[in-house]
Amino acid sequence: MPIRARSTRLSSRYVIVAAAAALTAALVPPAGAAQSAAPPRESRAVHSYENAVRESVWVDTRIDGDGDGRTDRVAVDIVRPREAAQRGRKVPVIMDASPYYSCCGRGNESQKKTYDANGNPVRFPLYYDNYFVPRGYAFVAVDLAGTSRSDGCVDVGGRSDIHSAKAVVDWLNGRARAYTSRTGAGRAAAGWTTGNVGMIGKSWDGTIANGVAATGVEGLKTVVPIAAISSWYDYYFAEGAPLYGSGPDWLSDYVDSPEARARCQAVQQRLVDGAPRTGDWTGLWSERDYVPDARKVRASVFAVHGMQDLNVRPKQLGQWWDALAAHGVERKIWLSRTGHVDPFDFRRADWVRTLHRWFDHYLLGYDNGIDREPMADIERAPGQWSTDRVWPPRSTATVTLRPGKGTAPGVGTLALKPARPGATETFTDDPALGETDWAADIDRSTPAKAGFTTPPLSSALRLAGSSTVTVTATPTTTTAHLSAVLVDVGPDTIRDYAAAGEGISTLDERTCWGASTTGDSSCFKETAARTTAVDYTVVSRGWADLGNHASPGTGRPLTPGTAYTITLDLHATDHVVPAGHRLALIVGGTDKDLIDPPSTKPGLTLDLARTAARLPIPGGAAAFQRATTGTASPPAAAPRGSRLDGVTAPLPFRPIPGGSN
Repeated sequence: MPIRARSTRLSSRYVIVAAAAALTAALVPPAGAAQSAAPPRESRAVHSYENAVRESVWVDTRIDGDGDGRTDRVAVDIVRPREAAQRGRKVPVIMDASPYYSCCGRGNESQKKTYDANGNPVRFPLYYDNYFVPRGYAFVAVDLAGTSRSDGCVDVGGRSDIHSAKAVVDWLNGRARAYTSRTGAGRAAAGWTTGNVGMIGKSWDGTIANGVAATGVEGLKTVVPIAAISSWYDYYFAEGAPLYGSGPDWLSDYVDSPEARARCQAVQQRLVDGAPRTGDWTGLWSERDYVPDARKVRASVFAVHGMQDLNVRPKQLGQWWDALAAHGVERKIWLSRTGHVDPFDFRRADWVRTLHRWFDHYLLGYDNGIDREPMADIERAPGQWSTDRVWPPRSTATVTLRPGKGTAPGVGTLALKPARPGATETFTDDPALGETDWAADIDRSTPAKAGFTTPPLSSALRLAGSSTVTVTATPTTTTAHLSAVLVDVGPDTIRDYAAAGEGISTLDERTCWGASTTGDSSCFKETAARTTAVDYTVVSRGWADLGNHASPGTGRPLTPGTAYTITLDLHATDHVVPAGHRLALIVGGTDKDLIDPPSTKPGLTLDLARTAARLPIPGGAAAFQRATTGTASPPAAAPRGSRLDGVTAPLPFRPIPGGSN
C-alpha cells in the first residue's frame, strides 16, 4: 500500500523508518534454505535503495547514425541493489528507453534525470526505481541516440531509435560492448544481471518497447507499452488524410540534444524527404511499421491504452493487438476511458500491484498466477472496471450494419437491412465543424454531415474491438477527406478527455511508492477522475483521404462526379451502449482539429446501398437484433446544457502538463 504524504519533503526519520519496514520480508530463500521451502510468490523490499549502486555506461550500438565515422554510444543510467551484487546474486532489469529524459521529462510531473558533480545519476524519473530496486530489480534508463548524453541522431522510430534500445538488451545479455565513458576505452560488464529484461514506457518510450520486441531480441522477456505506436505512418496519416501539420522532422528536432541538432542535419533532411505531406506510403514508413514483425515477438505483452487517446490513437493498439493474437503472443490489456494518460495516474494502487506481479512472473519466474487470470481490464465508467477472460470476447463476431433513409435529409436509420438501391444522402465538407458538432446535431438536418441511428435499444449492446466503415461517395471536387464516427447517443457522465489532463485532475496530496533518497523521492501527486456530463459519447472514429481509395498508401486526384469506394479503419474500443440509448454512425468531411482539411470544400453524395459499418459485437447479429427490437425504456434526461467541448489533438508528443507526452 502507498504511504501518504502531505508535503514534498521527506524527513530523515521517515526515510529510516521506511527503510527499516522494508527489511521485514525476504526476496529469495537464504543460502542453505531447505529444499522443501515453498517457492516465492512475490518479491519483497529487502534491499537498500539509498545504498544502491548508481552508475552510467555507454553502450555501443554498432551503427553510425550521425555519420561521424564512429559507431554511436548511447548513455545508460543504472540503479541496482548493492546487496545482491555483494552476495553474488544476479538481478533482472526493468528498462525505459526514452528521448525525453533531458528535454521534456517523464510522467505527470515532467521529471528529468539529475546527476551529481561527477556525472553520476541521482534522480531517475518515475517510480520504477524507487519501488522495484528494493525488491531485487535493476532499473535502467536509456537515452535514445541523439538525446541527452548519447551519440547519434534521433530518427523517430527508425533503425537508430530501435537499435539504441536493442543494443542495451544485447549488452545485458553479453552480446554487445559498453564503456565507462562516452569516448574512453574502459569496458563495462553486465555480470550483475540475469539478462532477463522487461521494457516499459508511455508514448514514445512504449513505442520503442514495441519496436524492440518486434526484432525478436533474445533476453527481452516482456514489454509493457502504454499508449504506444505500432506504425508511425498511422501516427501522422489516416489513409492519406494528414493528422498533424508537421512531420517526424519536427519531432526529431524537438527532442534532439543541442549537439545533435548541429550534427544531424542530414538525418533531418531524410525525414523530410521520406515523409511527404501527400500522405503517400514510402520506405521510411515501412521501416517504422512494427506490425508485420509481430511474428518475431518472443516477449509477453501487457498493453495499456486510453480509448479516448487523440494523440496516439487506439488504432495503434488495435492493429498491434490483433497481429500479436494472430501469432499466439502471450498478452494482457487494460483499456481506460482517458486520453493519453498513464495508468499510474488513473488507477494507481491496482496498477502498481498488477505491474509488480507481472514483472515478478516474467522476470523472476514466480508462479503467482497472473498468467492465468483474465486477460482484459476495461473501464466502464470513471473508476469502474470489469474484466474479460479473453479480449475481444470469444463470442465477438463482425456484424454489418447499413445506413438507411430517414424522414428528413441527413437523419437516417442504422439497421441490418441494406438501403434500397439508389438511396443517397448528401453533405458538404465544413472544416470549421467536427465530431462533437455532428453528434450534438444528430437528430437535425445539417449541411455538414449525414447521421444514421438505431432505435432506442431495448437491451445493452456492446462493441469490443476494431471496426471498419466502407463508404461509397461521389465528390464534387478533385480532393476530399472523409470521417466516420460511432456515437452512443444518450446521457452519461464520462471522463473529460477533451479537457486539460485528458480525464484526470492532479491533486496536491502525494502518495509514496517505494523508498526515497534526498535526491529521488518516491512520492507523487495523486489524481482524481475529471468528469463531465454529456448527452452523447463518441465511441470510435476513423478518417481517410478519398483519393486513397485504390490504395491506403497512395493518393491520386479525384474525378468530380465519379463514385469511389473506400474503407475507413476505426479505432479499437470496448463500449457498452446502454438500453434506452441509441447507436449512431456519422459520416462527415473534415473532423475539425483532428485531421487537416483538403485543398477544396467538396460536396459528397453517399450511396447508402454501398455503404456499411462492420462492427465487432459480442453475440454477433443476434445480439444486435435483440437490442433493437422490443420496447425500450427511455434514458434518463440529459443534464441541462450538457455538451462535450470540441476536442483537439495535441501536437505530436508535445509535452503538456497532465501527462500528454
